[in-house]
Amino acid sequence: MKANLEDIARAAGVSKMTVSRVLRGGSGFSENTRTKVQAIAATMGYIPNRLAAAFGSDQAGTLVGMCVPRLTSGLFGHVLEGVDRALSRLGYQLMIGANNHSVEEEEVWVRQVLAWRPAGLILSGRAHTPGTVDLLRQAAAPVIEIWDLTTSPIDMSVGFSHFDCGAEMGQFLLRRGRRRAGYVGALARADVMGAARLDGFAATLSRAGHPLVASEILHDTPGFYAGYYGLETLLGRNAGLDVVYFHNDEMAIGGLAYAQSRGLRVPEDIGIAGWGGMEAASILPRRLTTTVVPTTAIGKAAAEMLVARLKGGLGTEVTVVPTRLVPGETV
Repeated sequence: MKANLEDIARAAGVSKMTVSRVLRGGSGFSENTRTKVQAIAATMGYIPNRLAAAFGSDQAGTLVGMCVPRLTSGLFGHVLEGVDRALSRLGYQLMIGANNHSVEEEEVWVRQVLAWRPAGLILSGRAHTPGTVDLLRQAAAPVIEIWDLTTSPIDMSVGFSHFDCGAEMGQFLLRRGRRRAGYVGALARADVMGAARLDGFAATLSRAGHPLVASEILHDTPGFYAGYYGLETLLGRNAGLDVVYFHNDEMAIGGLAYAQSRGLRVPEDIGIAGWGGMEAASILPRRLTTTVVPTTAIGKAAAEMLVARLKGGLGTEVTVVPTRLVPGETV
C-alpha cells in the first residue's frame, strides 16, 4: 500500500497542507518540522505524484515507462518500435529512458518515473538492485521484464534465454567441426546478457571437451570498429583459432573486415559467427552465421501483456519468444 500525504501528516502530527509544503520545498514551518516530515516520508516510501501536481488528479494515466540499456542500440530500437505501435493502438503513450547497462542508474530512473504514476513499467533484463525491486513491489503498476527471460519475474516476463543462445551456437560450431574457438565481446563488467551468452557458449564447448581457447572482452560499446580491433587483438595472442563468436552482428562484421584486410579466408581459414540478426548483416556478400532475435515481436507481446493486465486480465506470467539460429556462409 502506497503512503499518501494524509498518512504522513497523521504520523508526523501536522496538517496535510504542511506535509505538502515540506515535500514541495516550501516555507512557513520550522526546520524541525521539515526534518521530521521528510524522515517519515522516506521511511514510509512516499513517492510524489507529479501527475496530480500538474493536472489535479491522483489517478494513473496512460503513460507507460520503458527503460532500455542503450538508446543507440539497433536491436532495442526495433523492440521500442514494437512496444510503441502496440501501445498507441491500445490508447497508451510510451515514456523512454536508458540505464547504460547500470542497475544503479535503472533504480534512479524507476524512482523518477514512478513519481509520474505510470500505468505500467517495462524493464530490460532481470538484474535489478534491491532498491528497484522494493520500489516496484510498493507501486501498484504492473511490471514486465523483457529481453532476458526470467522464470521468477517481479510481475511478468517476456523474452528468451541468452545463455541458451550461446549454448546453441556452441553446439552448432562443434557440429561444423570447429575445435579452437575464441570470443570477442564488449561492455566488460556491464552487459550481463552478453556475459550470459558467453557463459552458455563456453559451457557447451567445455562439456564437449573443446574448451574456449581465448576471449577478448572490450570495455567499449559494441560496434563495427570494436569488432575489427577486437579480432585483431585476439588473433595477435592466439593465431591458431579456427572460429570466433562475436557479441553481436555489428562486431562480427567488423571482424570480417579485419579478416579480409589480412587476407584471411572466411570460413576456410577462420569461421565467424554473430548474434542478433541485425539489419547490417543482410547486405553482406556472404550470409553471416548468427542468431535472429524477434525484436519487434518481443515489444508487441510486452505491450499487449501489460495492457491486458491493466484492463483486468490476469495476464501470462512468463512468455517465451523463441530465437532462431541461421546457419550462414561464414562458418
